[in-house]
Amino acid sequence: MMERSERTLTIRQARLQERLEQLAEIGKIGETGVCRLALSPEDLAGVQLVRGWMEEAGLQTRIDHFGNLIGRLEGRNPDAPVLMIGSHIDSQPYGGRYDGTIGVLGGLEVVQTMMEQGIVPEQPIEVVAFCDEEGCRFQKGLFGSRGILGRLEPGELERTDKQGITRRKALLDFGCDPDRFEESLYTPGSIAAFLELHIEQGPILDKSDEPVGIVTGISGPLWWTVEMTGFAGHAGSVPMSMRQDALLGAAKVIVALNELARLDPSAPTVGTVGHLEVFPDSRNIIPEKVRFTVDLRDIDLERRNLRERELREEIEQIAMQHGLQYTISEDTNSEPRYCAEWIKDVIREESAKMNLAPPELMSGPFHDALALSDVCDYAMIFVRCRDGISHNPQEYASYSDIALGTELLYQTVRNISQKGKLLIH
Repeated sequence: MMERSERTLTIRQARLQERLEQLAEIGKIGETGVCRLALSPEDLAGVQLVRGWMEEAGLQTRIDHFGNLIGRLEGRNPDAPVLMIGSHIDSQPYGGRYDGTIGVLGGLEVVQTMMEQGIVPEQPIEVVAFCDEEGCRFQKGLFGSRGILGRLEPGELERTDKQGITRRKALLDFGCDPDRFEESLYTPGSIAAFLELHIEQGPILDKSDEPVGIVTGISGPLWWTVEMTGFAGHAGSVPMSMRQDALLGAAKVIVALNELARLDPSAPTVGTVGHLEVFPDSRNIIPEKVRFTVDLRDIDLERRNLRERELREEIEQIAMQHGLQYTISEDTNSEPRYCAEWIKDVIREESAKMNLAPPELMSGPFHDALALSDVCDYAMIFVRCRDGISHNPQEYASYSDIALGTELLYQTVRNISQKGKLLIH
């Protein structure tokens, strides 16, 4: 069997690496980190840079009114549903340089290689850098991928960031027009399938010493914003037994979430509180109001629903114990979604030709593929990341692994597009 180091790549690893390194300079923090928040000046600079590479490759490009960058390669049948490839280039405020970007730049490399090889697909192929996958700026993600499907929710344009800027204002500053969203919608049936290359953001591939993996499905995320309200008082004079401390209540909820997520050690359930605001935020005032986020995920919807009910009961009991009022706002509620078996079969077939035997694993994090799964078949290829670290400047994936994942994506797209398989699905 051919050794990994001896495999011949069709895609150009050096070109892909150079682009990844150039994009990482935009919003760079420290030596290896990136802060490229959605719809920020840094995000716009990144989009413009990638758009230039798309046009250099010969793609038709546009930035739609949701802030998505789209590069199109026409097919023999231009009216056929498109094969869509992509991910995102926005980042967390304290993020790494590979999350999302390898899916966009890897997708571009795939299509550019096809053009250089003289391959004309049966149906159009679009490479997309979706806007605001991360959701950290306006506390709701998958904006661009949900947007093109007409699946935005009421009030999303009025959501504000920490500086009070609304998403509507950010879109306008980006050059988009929210009043023209309809022009950017994809009609039902116009997307045949979606493929996404992404770093694993977990330790399974690294621990098993495998460079790539085939994704079986994406856990369904449940996102809440919880607000607990008590009564402010002097920290030095109000007896402990008389306090209505909202932060103490929030702390107990955080502990309860952690314990509920650990109830079944064999399950992939995860629960996180990653954002918390305290009012009035003074060291000698008992906190009156606390707002915090809840992120609960599981590939098993029944088990996730059970944990949700248990957490609601815990919040009710904690609020009663400490004399608090509370509200729970549901920001996101997505069911687990499973990858299309026929696309996984193609990936398996092409993996075997490359002398690969990729493990098959689920995705705990959500991706733009989760939104697209509502309207078309989808599949994902994971690339190993060191120690499973992501959403952190220490996030790292080797360029050889990224190139191998991109090659597998290329062979999969070539297989699908040349045979016209999408036209019968």
